[in-house]
Amino acid sequence: MNKTRHELKMSRKPLSDYGSLEGMIRGIRDHRPLDLNAESWRRVRPEGTFEGWRQAAHGCLLEGLHYDPGPLDLRAEVLSREERPEFILERVAFNTTPWIRVNGFFLLPKGVRHPAPGLVVFHEWGGPMLFGKERVVNTGRDHPTLVEHRRKYQSGNYLAEVFAKRGYAVIVIDAHHFGERVPKGMNGIPAAFDPFDLLINDFVGLDNRVKEQLYLGVRQLNWAGTTWMGVNLWDDSRCVDYLVSRPEVDGERIGCTGLSGGGWRTDVLAALDRRVRASVSVGWMTTGDYQQVYNVSGAIGTFCLLPGVWDRMDVPDMTVMAAPNASMVVSTSEDPLFPPEGQLEAARQIEAGYRWAGCPEKFRHFFPPKPHCYDAEVQAEALGWFDRHLKG
Repeated sequence: MNKTRHELKMSRKPLSDYGSLEGMIRGIRDHRPLDLNAESWRRVRPEGTFEGWRQAAHGCLLEGLHYDPGPLDLRAEVLSREERPEFILERVAFNTTPWIRVNGFFLLPKGVRHPAPGLVVFHEWGGPMLFGKERVVNTGRDHPTLVEHRRKYQSGNYLAEVFAKRGYAVIVIDAHHFGERVPKGMNGIPAAFDPFDLLINDFVGLDNRVKEQLYLGVRQLNWAGTTWMGVNLWDDSRCVDYLVSRPEVDGERIGCTGLSGGGWRTDVLAALDRRVRASVSVGWMTTGDYQQVYNVSGAIGTFCLLPGVWDRMDVPDMTVMAAPNASMVVSTSEDPLFPPEGQLEAARQIEAGYRWAGCPEKFRHFFPPKPHCYDAEVQAEALGWFDRHLKG
């Protein structure tokens, strides 16, 4: 196995060669036990069950988040309500931990029978950090950076509204360090500002200052005893709590989806929250070995840093853990962030895992020749998947 890892062949030139330390890093990776990788676990335990593996992998991933805020009262409230032609847009607020209260948008579809299926829709990691949920929900205001972002990645559409117009109740919040949750009042970041009012040059300068504080934020979280993904997993799981709390939503028909960092959050939430019956992860699937050789600096963000996890399991194992719930993974072959060989190897492992779980029909890999995006065609495929598994 070690020889195979060192001799990975790729059709693209590696982007993250670590110079004189590259051999050391590959040696460390080869030394990992990977004892909770689904295929490795099955080889050692040929009589083992899928559920036995899933519980062990679930425990490792959950522990690796280093965060458990415990039960709480959401104390949810509706701050405003706006009638739109095909859905009702509510600005809502609720607790995700005793020390975090978030604002979000809840989109309730019109013309459908309630309770309706519900979706947690995630915004991307890359892009303007001064905006989060506004990337995928039309607030009635716009900004040139949002216009360009939607054009490039979403065919100009507001992603959350695509699903609301199809009959899904949708909840959207900002990830930690994005949108309303940027670290205001430090290092030149004003204590209060409206990003929609900023001229483009002022916007870019302030957005860059926010990005510069990101790894300070990671260190702050780690020093407090947790991880960026730990904070966000619990926020995202509370979004499921919020959907379930609404009488207009069917708690037995919940899904989640997102692009890029939102695809990663989809992977983690679907792996750890059994209430997520269907998911569509777009633009974040690979294997650790291929990714380490090809592109760590451009693709591996703070949301991926989980010490104690990646020496025991691999990225595709998160999606395997979601079985028997339905998972669709969208990998685009022209995505510069991930090597096609890594995308295809991850899909092979997930497909094998779903066969092991006895539900191969619950997994689909969609691999169109596109760049990094969640465009209109991918949106249509995602709608078909959710319609099949949450409405069928």
